[in-house]
Amino acid sequence: MEVPMNSARSGAHFPVQHQSLSLDIKGNKTDIVISKYEDTFLVIVTQIGCMGTILAAKKDESVFSDPTYNSAIKISPEHPLLLACARQLIEHISGSGSARSLVISLGLKDHSQGTLKDIIAAVIENRLW
Repeated sequence: MEVPMNSARSGAHFPVQHQSLSLDIKGNKTDIVISKYEDTFLVIVTQIGCMGTILAAKKDESVFSDPTYNSAIKISPEHPLLLACARQLIEHISGSGSARSLVISLGLKDHSQGTLKDIIAAVIENRLW
């Protein structure tokens, strides 16, 4: 992961707590916005200037078994690495003590494992949980 080109903390004019940054990942300008809602984190990552594949992820708990982490693609064809990205982030969110679910949009030029690792690292580094 490379150094962010710019970064901004929550602004006074936007009513939802959020974090936005722009960085270069594997030669692609990558914009990330992380928003914290009452019951959900919304993460938008784009290298194409618009939303892309939309995924939802959540932690399911049962009294009788260990928690499970589910991720599903809501809009776009299935892509296993994108599902893995959403799952890693929801595991991190839940592991930090938050019960919020995750909605993530990935509008990427590069779907490689290295790019997704850098995206996960950037989101975790700039987390709101």
